[in-house]
Amino acid sequence: MQESNYKNRIADKILAEQLEASGVVLIQGPKWCGKTTTAVQRAKSVVYMDDPRSVKSNLYFADTNPNVILDGDTPRLIDEWQLAPKLWDAARFEVSHRGLPGQLIFTGSAVPPNMSEIYHSGAGRFARVVMRPMTLWESGDSNGGVSLKSLFNGEDLAVLSPDHPLDEIAYLTCRGGWPGTLLLSRKAALRQAANYVDIIINYDVSRADGSNKDAEFASRLLRAYARHQGGQVPISTFYTDLETNKLASMSEDTIASYINAFKKIFTIEDMPAWNPNLRSKTAIRTSDTRYFVDPSIAAAALGLGPNDLLNDLETMGLLFETLAVRDLRVYAEAMDGKVYHYRDKNGLECDAVIHLRNGKYGLVEIKLGGDTHIEEGAANLKKLRGKIDTEKMQEPSFMAVVTAVGKYAFRRADGVYVVPIGSLKD
Repeated sequence: MQESNYKNRIADKILAEQLEASGVVLIQGPKWCGKTTTAVQRAKSVVYMDDPRSVKSNLYFADTNPNVILDGDTPRLIDEWQLAPKLWDAARFEVSHRGLPGQLIFTGSAVPPNMSEIYHSGAGRFARVVMRPMTLWESGDSNGGVSLKSLFNGEDLAVLSPDHPLDEIAYLTCRGGWPGTLLLSRKAALRQAANYVDIIINYDVSRADGSNKDAEFASRLLRAYARHQGGQVPISTFYTDLETNKLASMSEDTIASYINAFKKIFTIEDMPAWNPNLRSKTAIRTSDTRYFVDPSIAAAALGLGPNDLLNDLETMGLLFETLAVRDLRVYAEAMDGKVYHYRDKNGLECDAVIHLRNGKYGLVEIKLGGDTHIEEGAANLKKLRGKIDTEKMQEPSFMAVVTAVGKYAFRRADGVYVVPIGSLKD
């Protein structure tokens, strides 16, 4: 069912590999990031659970005779499966009896609000693929001259980068990686990003857990989250930020419930802490670091456009960090890795630690650019490397400063890579 104008995604290869290994592959991610379009490229038949013409009958059969939904040419795509959570156990039972991989693809833009209808974890039958908005490589805004694999392999670099000017990076940050914006005018693309946030605060966040959410409070919370992204911020800080205009029933538990709802619809994706073996005893901060799944959500929540970011480079730096983290997460998962954040009690930080399943890892600092910032990032990376106990764990495979702007990707004399985001790929 391939589409002729389909833009290839990094998730294509991951999906193909998982279909060879598991009976059901679950693709999860925020609305509008391209899950269904990617799944359709592999599917041989499709059921759209939220199709207005058949949604009532779809839900009826999912409840009474799920095989009506599950039977069809394989791989069979069940889109927005979470509308009928009972399909999970039915699918597990069905693929167990078929005994073949690659039977079903489930896509979902939310975690089911009622998990009590699911009795089995799906272990051994289900595999999960996470999809996020497009990276710059996928959207055509990176030339892909530097692969993350080449950094892990320690290759020498001397690569030309597109050298996007800062105003272009500001636009890409505010536009985000939503596939539907790529063919629009710049003005329309920015409007779509704002519309996306408007829909999630007025509609989707309430559907996440089946409880009515106050749209104005949800909007204010997103703004507070945007101001603190990239930080290890407790719920109490958000409470203080929101206290002047709080709801009568607002508490830290209320704020936590809203944050959890945003996580269920994949708007928020916090980053876990990295805990290496160090030469000396140093307390490591273990709190998650606050991030959105895409920088355009933060920009829209704050009501900022590209010109606003150019006039406030500190805020732009925070939002660019979210963009870089988004891309690094996608590139890392293509290598069976995850991205973490490091911070210790002395304030030493590392913006991103890319840790692969095989134990290899790389240290990354994220900067807008400029010689001074690059030097600061490189010094930070070398300081952290010096603290790691290499008798208990291996040396970092690489250290890199990822920048917003720059003409070249290269390896410095001290071994630290400098990689403009416009040259990076998986």
